[in-house]
Amino acid sequence: MAKKGGKASRRMNRRQLIEMIVELFNRRDSEQLSTKEIFKELSLTSTSARTHCVTILDEMVFDGYLLEPAFRKYILANRGSVICGTFHRNNEGYNMVYPEDGGEPVMISERHSMHALTDDYVRVTLFAKRRGRGPEGEVAEIMRRKHDTFVGELKVEKHYALLLTESRIMPNDIFIPREHLKGGRSGDKAVVKLLEWPLESRNPVGKVVDILGKNGDNDAEMNAILVEYGLPYIYPVAVEEAANRLPADITAKEISGREDFRDITTFTIDPEDAKDFDDAISVLPLSGGDMWEIGVHIADVSHYVTEGSTIDKEALKRATSIYLVDRTIPMLPERLCNFLCSLRPNEDKLTYSVIFTMNKAAEVKNFRITRGVINSNRRFSYEEVQKILTTGAGDYAAELSTLNEMAQAMRQRRFAAGAIDFQQAEVHFRLDEKGKPLSVYFSESNESHQLIEEFMLLANRTVAETIGKRTQKNSPKTFVYRIHDTPDPEKLTTLARFVAKLGYKMKSASGRTTSPSALNNLLNEIKGSKEQNVIEQISLRTMQKAKYSTQNIGHYGLSFKYYTHFTSPIRRYPDLMVHRLLTRYLTDRARSVSATKYEDLCEHCSAQEQVAANAERASIKYKQVEFMSEHIGEEYDAVISGVTEWGIYAEINENKCEGMIPLRTLQDDYYEFDDANYCLVGRRKHRKYMIGDPIRIRIARANLDRKQLDYELVEEF
Repeated sequence: MAKKGGKASRRMNRRQLIEMIVELFNRRDSEQLSTKEIFKELSLTSTSARTHCVTILDEMVFDGYLLEPAFRKYILANRGSVICGTFHRNNEGYNMVYPEDGGEPVMISERHSMHALTDDYVRVTLFAKRRGRGPEGEVAEIMRRKHDTFVGELKVEKHYALLLTESRIMPNDIFIPREHLKGGRSGDKAVVKLLEWPLESRNPVGKVVDILGKNGDNDAEMNAILVEYGLPYIYPVAVEEAANRLPADITAKEISGREDFRDITTFTIDPEDAKDFDDAISVLPLSGGDMWEIGVHIADVSHYVTEGSTIDKEALKRATSIYLVDRTIPMLPERLCNFLCSLRPNEDKLTYSVIFTMNKAAEVKNFRITRGVINSNRRFSYEEVQKILTTGAGDYAAELSTLNEMAQAMRQRRFAAGAIDFQQAEVHFRLDEKGKPLSVYFSESNESHQLIEEFMLLANRTVAETIGKRTQKNSPKTFVYRIHDTPDPEKLTTLARFVAKLGYKMKSASGRTTSPSALNNLLNEIKGSKEQNVIEQISLRTMQKAKYSTQNIGHYGLSFKYYTHFTSPIRRYPDLMVHRLLTRYLTDRARSVSATKYEDLCEHCSAQEQVAANAERASIKYKQVEFMSEHIGEEYDAVISGVTEWGIYAEINENKCEGMIPLRTLQDDYYEFDDANYCLVGRRKHRKYMIGDPIRIRIARANLDRKQLDYELVEEF
C-alpha cells in the first residue's frame, strides 16, 4: 500500500509542478527565464525536484509550449494570439470562451477569468498550445458586460449588506455598502446593479436600484424572474405618455382611403382572459352559395406606431410580449394593446387585411392584401366557439361551422404535405387573489383553436409568398421570414433508436426513419400512452428552433416554402416590421430595403423571443414548486422523464410537475448511467430505470429559490 501511495504522490506532484510552471510563464509571458530563476520562483530546493522540473521543461520545449533560445533558458512560445468571444461560466471552474468566428472553444481557468460572467463579450489572450490539450487562455478584457443587474434576497448586517444570489450567471453574493441599500431590509427581494469588481476581491460591489417586495411575495417573485432574464418589469413613463397623446378617433379621411368591411359579419376568437384582440375573421357568402369571401383582419399597429418613434424604440427593445403565469408584460403600452389597436367588438378599428375568395373545400381562388376598417360583431372565447361547434346552436353557428369545415380541410392537406403534428398541452394554474396556486390544469388544442390557427397560417403564408416568390413581374425583395430548418438526421436517428427501446417504430410508408411522415406516424401512435409526454418532449428537442431571418429557407415544421409572421403585431415586433414592408412594397413599388439592417433586427427579435420563452418557463416552474410545497410527504404516480449521472427526473402524471430523485437516495444498489440506453442500471441486481418507466414517488423537498423539486422513490410498478 505504501508503494502505491508513493506513486500517487509523485503523480500528483508532477501535475502540480506542471501547473506551477504554466502559471509562472503565463505571468511572465515576455521574459526569458533561466533554470536558476525558475527554481527560485517555484521554491524548488531539492535535487530531485529540480531534476523533475528540468525534465518537464524539456517536454514543454518538445511540445512547442516553450522555446529554448539559449542553453537552459526558456521563454513562452507563440504568446500573444488574441480572440474575442462569448464567455460561459462553469460551476466547476472550467470556464469556456466561444470565439465569435466559430473556432474551437478556449478553456479559461477561474484565476484567469477576470471575473467574467456568462454571456459577457471578452477579449482573450491565448496560451501556447500544449500537447493533448485544447486551446487555453486568459481574459484580457471584458469588452461588454451582458448582465450588470441581478436579483436576490437581502441580508443586512450592521455595517454592510449582501445580496444572496441564486442566479445561474452570478456565482458570488454581491457586497452592498449601507449607503447604497435604498432602504432595503433583510428578507427583501432586491434588484442590484454592479458598481465594481476588483480583481483581488471575491465579491463584487453593487447598489440597490429597486426593492421588489418581500422574499416569497408573488409580485416580487414574478418580477424577480423578469430581472433574472434581463427583461423589463415596468413600462417607461415617457412611452406611456406618448401613447396617451395618440388620438382615439378615426377620421373620415382615413376611412375613405381604406376598404370598408364594417357591414360584413366579423368576430374575434381568443382566450377567455384576453384583452389584446389582434386578429378577426369576416365571413361573406358570395352569389351562388358555393363560394365565400373570408377576411383575415389584423390590427393595423403600424398606423399608430411610426418607425423610430419613442413607442417604436421601446417596442423594438422588447421585441415581444411576455406571458408569465399570472400576468402579461406587453410589448406596447396598454393604451395601444388593449384599446386603440385591439379589435374590440362594436367599435370601428383599422386593420391590415388579407381577403380570400374560397370554395367550401377551402381552396383559394383569389386573394388581395389591403388596409381596411372593421367593426367586430362579437367577441368569442375559444370555449364558446367549441360549444357552438359541438352543439350546432349559438351566435353565428352557420358561419362558424363553415369556417370550421374549411379549417379542417386545410389542416388535413397541411399534414398530408408533411407538416409535423405537435399537440402539446399548455400548463395553467388557478390562483388565489395573492397569486398562490390552488390547482393545476391543462389546455389542449381543439377545433375552435384549429379554426383560428389554420386561417392565420393561411394569411401568414400568403403574405410571405406575395413578397418572396419570384414572378415575371416582380423579383423577391428583402423581407422578414419565419424560418425553421430541417432537423439533424443524426438526431432523428437517435430518436428512432430511443423510441425503439420503448417499443415504437419510427418509419414512414416508404420505410425512411428521418422523414416528416415518420415523425407524424410516431406522434399519432403514442397518443394516450404513458410515454406520450416524454416522447413528445424529446421529439421537440430534435427539432431546430424556429427563428426570424431575411434568408428564406422555408418552414420545416409547417411544410411551407414561404412563411412569415403577419398576424400578431400587438405582441410581436417582426409582425410590425412585416406590415411596414408590405406598405412599402405594395403601395410605393419601392426598392428593396437593406438586408443587413433587417437581418440584424431579425436576430434581435429571435434572441428576445428565446429569452421571453425561458422566463415564461421559469414562472411555470416556480408555480409548480410553490404548488407542490403544500404537498410534502404525499405520494403520486409518475413517469421517468429523464435519466442522468446524478439522478432520475420524474414527472407526476396528474399535474406534469417535474422533480429529481437524487442518485444518492437509491440505496438498494450501486447504479451506473448507461447513456446509450437512456437508463440507470444497478451493478449487482441489474435493476433498470429507463425514460418512460412508470414509478411511484413521494414529495421530499421544494426549494422555491432554486425552483427545484426533490422526490423520493417509493416503489416500482
